[in-house]
Amino acid sequence: MPMPCYVDVHILQTVPPSNLNRDDAGTPKQAVYGGVRRARVSSQAWKRATRTAFADHVDPRQLGTRTKKISALFAERLATRCQLDPEASTRIATSILAELGIKPGKKATETAYLLFFGRPQLERLIDLIEDDLPRLSGLDDAELTASVKDVPVRQTLGTGHPIDVALFGRMVADRAELNVDAATQVAHALSTHATDVEFDYYTAVDDENPKEDTGAGMIGTVEFQSATLYRFATVGLHQLAENLGGDVAATVEALRVFLTAFTTSMPTGHGNSFAHRTTPNLFTVAIRSDQPVNLVSAFENPVRPDGRGLLTASVQRFADEMTTAATLWGRRPVLVASTYSAPGDPAAAALAGSLGAAKPFHEAVDTVVTAARSWIEGADR
Repeated sequence: MPMPCYVDVHILQTVPPSNLNRDDAGTPKQAVYGGVRRARVSSQAWKRATRTAFADHVDPRQLGTRTKKISALFAERLATRCQLDPEASTRIATSILAELGIKPGKKATETAYLLFFGRPQLERLIDLIEDDLPRLSGLDDAELTASVKDVPVRQTLGTGHPIDVALFGRMVADRAELNVDAATQVAHALSTHATDVEFDYYTAVDDENPKEDTGAGMIGTVEFQSATLYRFATVGLHQLAENLGGDVAATVEALRVFLTAFTTSMPTGHGNSFAHRTTPNLFTVAIRSDQPVNLVSAFENPVRPDGRGLLTASVQRFADEMTTAATLWGRRPVLVASTYSAPGDPAAAALAGSLGAAKPFHEAVDTVVTAARSWIEGADR
């Protein structure tokens, strides 16, 4: 593997009253940090939102899917693409995938756990057997099992990963050779300040009730909170390149898609009730050659309102922490590219010293992707 290169993504984002990510009781998730309770959005929730957003930037047929129903999907593609009858396609799909050796689930047609794989990988499996399908369709179960033993199922699912599998990895507990080391780490988003959970008491009126009946047809409560969130993720560019077989174009495109999707996506919890979609207020990417650096320590002492809200102080805290990490600990990035807005010229000038001059989002992403391409091409030499 080449020398490490990490692409750290830092985002500050203000969200209105919302319930982005709730626990089993319906309460917005929280965490204690710096001795106070903070709003929290789990990394799993934001990764799910990011993966879903990939389909806005990449043909969904080129992406992965996470399911227990790989056998059913394979059978469906065999039937559709090769005009096989459903019974034959199911028998062939089940026999071929049995070679994976993955523990079956409670239903015979499902695996015991979710398997993350690429749809193009199933297409490549079909490529391997398509010419032999007429013969395979006529075999009994024992003959079919013997005939498909040499189909390289594990090799096919273990190579040629789609970008989402390459970014987020895959763990197969009972088949370690199918594991894919994730190139991306995502932190739980935390509010930069202390938060309290509030309650919205709501009622619904039965439209068909007589006018004299003024009672509610339904009453209930939903919990919510508002926050300025600090979000962090890091992409190991070296690992991403390895997962994608050293393909430079695929690696930089995967990075571009991740930066765009992660930055602009949001979890959808109670979205219709709160219309909470916002755009980030600050986006900073730092390319590093030493290690990822999560700068949440900027907010260990919670930000407090100072008459200007919480965002302005949060941005300044983050910029100061970026400078501290570089000067005190020597964690100086190779490159920094940022998108942010400042309330006035003096603040903008001060931020530029730590975060670089503000650029439109697409220009900042282009800057990062260009630097990433140069690093990969240099590492190959």
